[in-house]
Amino acid sequence: MKAQEPFEFITASYLVLIGNQKACNLLELQQGIEGCSDASIFYHTFQSMGRHHFLLTEGFSNDFAQWVFGACNRPVPAEQLASLDIRDYVSLADLRGDLRRILGDYCKGNAREAQQAAFEPFYFGETIEEGVPLGIRAWTLEEFHSAVKKLGHAPLQFHFITSRLRLHLRSNDFSQWLSKELGLGELAKKIDRIDIYTNTLDSARDKISQLIEKELEQ
Repeated sequence: MKAQEPFEFITASYLVLIGNQKACNLLELQQGIEGCSDASIFYHTFQSMGRHHFLLTEGFSNDFAQWVFGACNRPVPAEQLASLDIRDYVSLADLRGDLRRILGDYCKGNAREAQQAAFEPFYFGETIEEGVPLGIRAWTLEEFHSAVKKLGHAPLQFHFITSRLRLHLRSNDFSQWLSKELGLGELAKKIDRIDIYTNTLDSARDKISQLIEKELEQ
C-alpha cells in the first residue's frame, strides 16, 4: 500500500538559552515555574528526557525533580514531580499547573524546608527549535521501516515524544501517519503504547521496528 502523502523525517536543532532567572530553594522554584516561559517548561520536562532518562535510563526524567532531589535533598517532592507522566499532557499550561501544585502543597506543609538554601541554584533555560528535514521520505511501510531502523536520537525524539504537544494529542507523528495514510490503526495503537519511561530511545526505536516487521510478515 502506498500513502497519498509521504512521511517526511525531520530532525530538530536546538539553541539553548540560559537566562538570569534562577531558584535557590524550593519556594523560589515554585515561583519560578509560575513565571517562566512555556519554552522553559518544555525544555526542563519534554526535552530533559533526552538528556537524562533516555540516555542514562537512571534518575529522574525531568530537570525539576532532578534538582529537588540532588540539590535540595528532598526525595518526597522529587518523586512527586518525577511521577508526572508527560504522555498525559497535550498542554504546557496543564503541566505547569501540576508542577506548581506539587511544589505549592509541599511548601505550605513544610515552610522551613521550603526556604532552606539548595546546594546549588537551579537556572531556568529554554531552547529555540529549528526543524531540519533529513531529505528522507517514506511512501510505503517498507520504506518507513527502513528509515526508522537508522533513525538517530534527535529525529526520533522529535517525532515520537515532543510531537505530542505539536499535535495536541496523546499520540505521535509515526502513529498518526500509519493510521491516516496506510490505514494501520492497530499498529499505530501498539506503537503508541510503547512506554517512554522504561525504554531508552534506542530500545524504543527497536520496538517500533519490531512491531513494523511483524506487520510486514502478515
